[in-house]
Amino acid sequence: MPDDPDPIKPDADGILPDDAPPPWGSERHDERMARLLARARALPKRPGVYLMKDHKGVVLYVGKARNLPDRVASYFVPSADLGGQKQQMLDHVHTFEHLVCEGEWEALLTENRLIKDIHPRFNVRLTDDKTFPYLVITTREDFPRVFITRNPQGIEERSDRDGGGIGVAQEMRGARVFGPFTNAGALREALQILQRVFKFRTCRLDIVAGDEKNKRFRPCLLYAINQCTAPCADKVSPGAYREDIDRFTRFLGTKRSEMIREMTEEMTRAAADMAFEKAAAIRDQIKAIQKLDERADRAGGDDTDWQPEAEIGIIDPKKGLESLRRTLGLAEPIRCIEGIDIAHLQGGETVGSKVCFVDGRPLKSEYRRFKIKSVTNDDYSSIREVVSRRYREAGDGQELYPEVILIDGGLGQLHAGLEAFAQLNVRPPMVISLAKKEELIYVQQRAEPIRLGRENLGLRLLQAVRDEAHRFAQHYHHVLRRKKQLDED
Repeated sequence: MPDDPDPIKPDADGILPDDAPPPWGSERHDERMARLLARARALPKRPGVYLMKDHKGVVLYVGKARNLPDRVASYFVPSADLGGQKQQMLDHVHTFEHLVCEGEWEALLTENRLIKDIHPRFNVRLTDDKTFPYLVITTREDFPRVFITRNPQGIEERSDRDGGGIGVAQEMRGARVFGPFTNAGALREALQILQRVFKFRTCRLDIVAGDEKNKRFRPCLLYAINQCTAPCADKVSPGAYREDIDRFTRFLGTKRSEMIREMTEEMTRAAADMAFEKAAAIRDQIKAIQKLDERADRAGGDDTDWQPEAEIGIIDPKKGLESLRRTLGLAEPIRCIEGIDIAHLQGGETVGSKVCFVDGRPLKSEYRRFKIKSVTNDDYSSIREVVSRRYREAGDGQELYPEVILIDGGLGQLHAGLEAFAQLNVRPPMVISLAKKEELIYVQQRAEPIRLGRENLGLRLLQAVRDEAHRFAQHYHHVLRRKKQLDED
């Protein structure tokens, strides 16, 4: 439904409020810009949402801001260059309103809701609900999961085996749906950061509480980096996991200050009942929520497993991952990349390495090294051995694959890896290789390699993974060579 005009109304005596703008057409353009600029600079220095209006009170544009005066004032400074659409908007803006929010996350949600309700003329990207992402929290699973979808109704075509026709996906029955959101990238980023707080699962595993096989399942890397409580491996009870999901749901639907007050009371009760482990977990969540708007960077954080020194040449890991996703044609975001390399000297002390990058950054605790047992001077056989030893549990369905597996080498090395994967019951989602010198990317089931520009961020991310795998393999190879020489001496 389009926005209804909301003109400024006089009081009972017919007097307009003090902050009412002068009649439309009574100001020159520069006078109107100066008036709006002065009003913008007087806004509270808080996150929030702003609504640009014309002289009839119709909302022209809705935007969000981390700092309201800085963002809104940028529209009205004399040197402002807003591009084609927004520059035209300035010819119609007569006044604006603002809503103060408790943080950027509330501003994001408020902006999206207002845009979809009002349909402002100059928010040109937002015209079709079907194209925008929604956040979904399942409710009918023992361990609810959180995911992003562009199909909020869950309508799907059923296969002939399921009776055919149209139906609703099982996961969407009774699910909590939030949205729509206007920016899929921002939503994925927000979800990733919120997962550090509430540690919910985002995988598609069918996890049944009490299933004995859960105790033998190896959790994915999100458990290792403390972003998931790993219900798949029986690391958390259904009750404790449900409490985290309930807090996450309340966080999305309430003000942050109210959420923190409720959690503080819950923490106090847990401490009084001597449930100190539960109280400590809630305390950590409170601290994490309070830091959400700080936009913490891994490179400057406290995570000792992350190795920024291995990221030479990577300008922005997030952009690199998104570039690589588009290059490989993957529908879902890339969270984890693992790289494999082989090292030896004329067949002596042959070793293999596996390095792991999560969210575009190396995670040292998940590095692995392999002393090759089957051969001495055959890279292809060595790759097959490393792949078989590293991924046999994933191939048996006992753990998850990374989104991308990178093998150092060309087409031959890729085929060697794929031959090993073909012996496993479960196949990996994406296996590629990166050849040196020409830097060609060979992809499974593609006849021709992919050639990217040297400055492509996706390529540079792959080069960082490849080079780190090579460094780690060479280091282990030299260690074994020194040991052998000392024994001989």
